[in-house]
Amino acid sequence: MNRLWLLWLPLAVVAFIGGLAIYGLVVPKDDMVHSAMVGRKLPEFALPPATLGIEGLSSRDLADGKPRLLNIFASWCIPCKAEAPFLEVLQKSGAQIDAIAIRDKPEDVAAFLAEFGNPFRRIGSDSEMAVQLKLGSSGVPETYVIGGDGTILYQHIGDIRAEHVPMLLEKLREAR
Repeated sequence: MNRLWLLWLPLAVVAFIGGLAIYGLVVPKDDMVHSAMVGRKLPEFALPPATLGIEGLSSRDLADGKPRLLNIFASWCIPCKAEAPFLEVLQKSGAQIDAIAIRDKPEDVAAFLAEFGNPFRRIGSDSEMAVQLKLGSSGVPETYVIGGDGTILYQHIGDIRAEHVPMLLEKLREAR
């Protein structure tokens, strides 16, 4: 009689594992990485120009009273190439866009801009990824909505696609 529970133990273990599996299938999964920086001021930084003819970028440039987008990209990034036309659409729709080029050479940034267009007002070079890490960025591409006072209001992880353009424009309108 004392060992009767040993007969039920394997069944209980199987039922528990099955319950976990069903729970994992039923409960929706949140794949988004949420930055702790949303709602906070940008960290202080001053980046040199990423390529000739375009000014570098500092945190002061992003706190001039006008909301804008801050795009983190790299010339070697395939999704960055895919999002380029939608950045152009955003810029033509009135969005001011600044950028940070990650681990890039000036000639590669220039070639990227020549091939895919330049919707950016300023581009800073973050060759050591120090600013990218301070922003809580998990990779490239990423785009932030920055309020006129330099506060990070929204973080879009991944490439911008056509369906994201209206939402980003609305976030910029809300930032005004």
